[in-house]
Amino acid sequence: MLTALVRLRSSLQEAPLPLDVPDAEAHRVTRTEMIDQLEDYVIPRLTTIEAPLLTVVGGSTGAGKSTLVNSLVGTRVTEPGVLRPTTRSPVLVHHPDDAHWFGQDRILPDLERTTRATGDPSALQLVAARTVPQGLAILDAPDVDSVEERNRTLAGQLLAAADLWLFVTSAARYADQVPWDFLKQAAERSTAVAIVLDRTPPEAVETVSTHLARMLSSRGLKDSPLFAVLEGTVDEDGLLPAAAVADVSGWLGSLAADVDARAAVVRQTLEGAIRSIARRAHTVADAVGEQAAATDALRADAVSVYDEAVEAVSRASADGTLLRGEVLARWQEFVGTGELLRSLESRVGRVRDRIVNTVKGKPQQVERVTVAVESGLETLLLEHAEAAAERAEASWRSVAHGRSLLEGGPDLGRASRDFRRRAERAVREWQQDVLDMVRSEGADKRTTARFLAYGVNGLSVALMVVVFAHTGGVLVGAEAGIAGGSAVLGQKLLEAVFGDNAVRRLAERARKDLQTRVEALMAEELERYLRLLDALGVQEGAADRVRDAARRIDDERFALRSVEGGQPA
Repeated sequence: MLTALVRLRSSLQEAPLPLDVPDAEAHRVTRTEMIDQLEDYVIPRLTTIEAPLLTVVGGSTGAGKSTLVNSLVGTRVTEPGVLRPTTRSPVLVHHPDDAHWFGQDRILPDLERTTRATGDPSALQLVAARTVPQGLAILDAPDVDSVEERNRTLAGQLLAAADLWLFVTSAARYADQVPWDFLKQAAERSTAVAIVLDRTPPEAVETVSTHLARMLSSRGLKDSPLFAVLEGTVDEDGLLPAAAVADVSGWLGSLAADVDARAAVVRQTLEGAIRSIARRAHTVADAVGEQAAATDALRADAVSVYDEAVEAVSRASADGTLLRGEVLARWQEFVGTGELLRSLESRVGRVRDRIVNTVKGKPQQVERVTVAVESGLETLLLEHAEAAAERAEASWRSVAHGRSLLEGGPDLGRASRDFRRRAERAVREWQQDVLDMVRSEGADKRTTARFLAYGVNGLSVALMVVVFAHTGGVLVGAEAGIAGGSAVLGQKLLEAVFGDNAVRRLAERARKDLQTRVEALMAEELERYLRLLDALGVQEGAADRVRDAARRIDDERFALRSVEGGQPA
């Protein structure tokens, strides 16, 4: 059982609920409460089952909890608060011989131990008193309905670490809703509870006690002992007369003295806590699954947008779109126009020699084409990167948890500030690779007249032009217009030097190389979104691990009950 509980605690710790999906906050509270109870009570108590019975005194503001604790101990060990809320550390009173049970590694391990009064609610003040019977410890907790959230949270944490709740209310406050919310939790978890009706006028004891008993019975707490402490005058030490608290003191003393009775209380509360944690774990697991689904949906949306951007760039860089405007003008300056293109339109299949004799390109004209290609590709990449960033952000902002994830972070609705620089580098590197391809392919042709006529630079520019009109693996023909004619011209120039098969191979390599670089650029842009998701810590399979751990606990409970001859609690 201990192994199963430790495993559940680990699986809960590894299953955050960071996205603001519906009901996420309520599930976060439940998850935190479960982890706290496992760490503060269940695991420590299971490893030290023989430790003293921890009785936590909790209740409403002004119910007289501290006065009751002092009166039970017989001396002032905790300061009653006149002003509300009373902000101070919780006080745990124990017999001196039981001090070793309450070290830092025991119950409530996250609270720092101190032996002096302090206003720090993250500290636990330990007070040794021989008037407390051995085997019993009494802890004075903050108000469950305190106006300070930290006090309310601490009160809930302390009550969840109790073997026994000594719940204090008064004739004026016993019907308040907040205390009953806590008592409802106690009933659901089978926590041992005793009720103290404090500060009750003698004439109201019977009426209020009867009504309170009916309320307890209707809420599953009919077996909880109910004590009444009459309204009375405290002495100069702030204590009620011993007779006023005799019933409560005697009952606690009898529990402390009876090993079996004490063990029964501990077992009731511990088994109830374990059963409740295992049951609630499935609800948290469902919430973890919802978080994973929401995270996956956000991831899929962003990935889809950038995949579409890659595809759009791929189409635009292969359907002749780039063979317009500045690129086309510079290319035509290099290869010439007019009669050549007209002859291409009518006799595409017989122009190879004519091309060889007609091209008049000069080195500076080649450089202009190269610059135009570079500029055109960079502009294309930037446009699609900006559009993808805008669409991805809009997709995330369409859901509440996506909006909250984007708030306070970098502006992801625009391309990265350094995208233009990275795009420029990628295009230049691609152009250099195209140049290297042509140089390598023409290694044994560098002395031919045709190779010398165009040079490595001229042929590499021609290869780029062919790539830009390479749709679906089929070159666009002259009938597609000027852009298509320009591509065919580039193809014929390359064929005149390298031959048909080599040109197809070179074009395919150059196209794939460009595609790879575009994918890398867009992947870096997408990574900005994915980093936000990765930082959430939502792990694949986290929900299943929580469920598996909860089922293991139920299996252990069933096995334990079977051995004892009973049924699972």
